[in-house]
Amino acid sequence: MILSEPVARIHAELKKKYDLTFTDLRLKGKDLSLLQIANIEPFLTGKDIFKDVSNFPYWIKLWESAMVLADLMAGLSHPPGETLLEVGAGLGAAGLAAAANGYEVTISDYQEEILDFPRVSAAASGLGNVRFQRLDWLNPPVDLPCYQVIIGAEILFRETFFEPLLDLFNRALLPGGTIYLAHDIRRQSMPKFLLKAEKYYQVAVSTRKIKEAGETITVIVNRLQAK
Repeated sequence: MILSEPVARIHAELKKKYDLTFTDLRLKGKDLSLLQIANIEPFLTGKDIFKDVSNFPYWIKLWESAMVLADLMAGLSHPPGETLLEVGAGLGAAGLAAAANGYEVTISDYQEEILDFPRVSAAASGLGNVRFQRLDWLNPPVDLPCYQVIIGAEILFRETFFEPLLDLFNRALLPGGTIYLAHDIRRQSMPKFLLKAEKYYQVAVSTRKIKEAGETITVIVNRLQAK
């Protein structure tokens, strides 16, 4: 794998802080190389990922819901050049899968270091149709662009984010656009968010199952379209 000098520097800086590995993903015939932390167990020790929402670093884990959303994005048919925003992207698997499927993608998260992971992954995967934007839901930029598709996996973990997220969606989604959200069915805050979202959006629900370490996990996928 050959990385350009700027991306190689980013990768080298990340290696100073983390034990890194690349994971090869094949989704609907599209190949991705995803940069991850090799061992996240030290980050998980003593934490309940569904209850300890204040301290758990959600971005470090390749969530099962992110894999389901990535698989969905890799297979969606769409007009050429359609724009897509991934919010709370973390490792960016779903956004990168969308880029591999021809979307013009913006991957966003609230810290530049988090975005460095999908930056390296995009370069390693040979994807040139990906932009990166630091995006704080609580303080979004005034000149926020609009997109035809917005996606997010495991972003509904804190109820204080609900209103800011809805405001972001209302501002950033183009007329006729679609939002796709994916979450583990155990995410108890998700139904509360959807009750708020139904004021603005028609909500469709589907479920997918994925096996991880011998466990079958049910992932809820919601499609939101403006009323």
